Amino acid sequence: MKVPIDVENDDVREDVDQEVQEDAAEVRELTPEEEAAMVEAAKRAGEAAAEADMAAEAQNLQNELQDQLNAAVEEAEAAKKDAADASDRLLRLQADWDNYRRRTAAERIAERERAAEKLVTNLLPVLDDMERASEHAAQNAEGDEKVTQFVEGVMAVHAKMLDILGKEGVEVIDPAGEPFDPLVHQAVGREENAEAYDETVAQVYQKGYRMGGKVIRSAMVTVTYGGPKRPVEETDAE
Repeated sequence: MKVPIDVENDDVREDVDQEVQEDAAEVRELTPEEEAAMVEAAKRAGEAAAEADMAAEAQNLQNELQDQLNAAVEEAEAAKKDAADASDRLLRLQADWDNYRRRTAAERIAERERAAEKLVTNLLPVLDDMERASEHAAQNAEGDEKVTQFVEGVMAVHAKMLDILGKEGVEVIDPAGEPFDPLVHQAVGREENAEAYDETVAQVYQKGYRMGGKVIRSAMVTVTYGGPKRPVEETDAE
């Protein structure tokens, strides 16, 4: 291909034409093999670039998925911790409720026991009066059938009351002839008796009562002295 050059000198024109011809000679058409090689190289370069782009995109996607996974793991751990905290609070509330229920139940039982104990304590003087009245009437009956029947009736009522109280856990403390126990008996006098063991209950002036294993009234007794000491084995058995 000739490039027109506006020159006035023919020699210069010839030189330019020669150079253009030389350049054109150097530029020649590619052979099919060379063209195929160039196309294959271009394809490989394109594929490499595409693979590089895909690898970068895959890495970015992997990083994004990893970040999402980490965030999901953190959320799961936080949810697990919240669930554990809620479970602990629930257990504490359940324990507090159980303690409250047991405490209130125990308080109600204690209140009923105190009320029952107060009622029994108020009835004890009535039982004492019935026993004293019956004993006095029996001593002065002198064969009077009516008085005897009256005494029997009073003692029957007395026995029924003791039976009712016994069903509520009330026990009579009548320790005549037993070893003196300061935890259960109240000594109101002493009697010298060389034939009885020392510190034995001689007489019971007023019976005592026990309710639910608790002494609600001590027995008023007299205690012997001057006799032999009670054997250790017998004391332990008592």
